[in-house]
Formats: sequence, C-alpha cells, structure tokens
Amino acid sequence: MVSPAIALAFLPLLLTLIIRYRHFFLLFYRAILVRIWKDISTGLSREERVYEYVLTHATPGDADSILDAFDTWCTKVEFISNIGPKKGKILDRLLVEQSPLTVLELGTHCGYSAVRMARSLPLGGRIYSVEMDQRNASIAEKIIRLAGLDDDTVELIVSPSDEVIPRLRSDYGLERLDFVFMDHWKRSYLPDLQMLEESGLLGKGSIILADNVLFPGAPKFLRHIRKSGLYEWKIHRATLEYSKGIRDGMAELIYLGIK
Repeated sequence: MVSPAIALAFLPLLLTLIIRYRHFFLLFYRAILVRIWKDISTGLSREERVYEYVLTHATPGDADSILDAFDTWCTKVEFISNIGPKKGKILDRLLVEQSPLTVLELGTHCGYSAVRMARSLPLGGRIYSVEMDQRNASIAEKIIRLAGLDDDTVELIVSPSDEVIPRLRSDYGLERLDFVFMDHWKRSYLPDLQMLEESGLLGKGSIILADNVLFPGAPKFLRHIRKSGLYEWKIHRATLEYSKGIRDGMAELIYLGIK
C-alpha cells in the first residue's frame, strides 16, 4: 500500500499533468464517457441523437441552418468529429476558388461535410460521398435530403473506400476527380491516396484535402506526400474541431501529375 507521504510527493506531478493535458482529458470525457453513458441511457447511437437534434432545431431545405444546428450540438451537447466551422471555412474557400465539378468525399459520417461542400459547388457539380458504416450512412442520407440536396448533387455510396476507389471509373463513369476530401479512418489515408494515384483519376491540378493529419494524425500519409514529388502541398494548422488547446491541421495537396 502506498504511504501518504509518497502519495503527496507525486501530487504536484499529477496536478501538472492534469493541467497540461486538461484539453485531452476533456475530450476523452466528452467523446468517450458521455457517449457511453448516452448510448446506454437513450438506447440511441450518437449519430441518431445528433440527427434528432438537427431535425428539431434546423429549417428543412436550409443548409446553413442544418450546419448551425450541428455545430451547436457538437459544441454544447456531445462531441462528434465533423470538420467543424473553423476548419470548414478553409474547405469552403478552396471549393469557391477551384469550382470543382467532381468531388469525392471519403468518410460521410453524418453528412455534415457533404452538406457543407454542396453549398459551394458550381452548377452541375456533384459529390460522390463514401461511407462504409451502414448505420451512419442511413443518418447521413436523412441529413443530406433534409438539406434539400438530391442524388444528382450528393450521391451516397455505402461501401469501404478501398472497394469503391477501383470502381469509380467502371461503375460511376468518372474520368477525373477535381477535388477529394479525406475524413475517414486515418490509417486508410495513405493506401487510399495511392489507389487514387494508380487509378488515373487524379489530373494535374486535382486538389486533395485531408483532415486531422496532426491529431489523431496520419504520419505515413504525410511522409508519402513529402517524398513522392507528386504534390505541391501545405498544412493548414488549426485546433481540433469543437475543442480548444488540441493542435490539429489539414493537408492541402495539389497533384502535379506523374513524374
């Protein structure tokens, strides 16, 4: 048994760690502990809970209203990993500047970023949004349609990304991807990027934007883009969505073509 004297000796160290990493402790509480408790107490998934909130607090057909309701819920009620409003402005700006006609989203989750991107598409632009989780895809479908977006604007593909990417040309008739937004499993960033490179769907000037490359991080992905010579790239530094004090960033890649 630890004596009181030893326990007191470690108290300053413990307090220092708690203060230094308080934002991570808060994230663990909001993202893990609250989620477990709510799952048990409500019998609904976190994604179902955010949909119910959006349904009762947003105006149907109004994308801005739906995004605002999402942001309020994620800030004040429960944490959920959308791109969020701050990093979302970087995404908005790139889409307005580039005016992509064909967008691939890897990781639909609840549909937040699909709705956000659809607002900035030019006439005739289309998003192919890939989500492997059937339950999440079901929620995303409701959110996307609630925003007034039809299948001609956002096509939801329910399948793992590594199965979809090789079939984009044959099954969906795509010849080129103007813009790719990656916000799915971080371990999939590198293999999916390499599949996109091999697919021939990336053309000179195609943009890839990858979220959360610093936290939780995608080190192999970053190492590849540094060494491949295929990209002009930069990191947009920010903080983790709906959180303070946790550094994060998005990688913006411009495809230069095959060397």
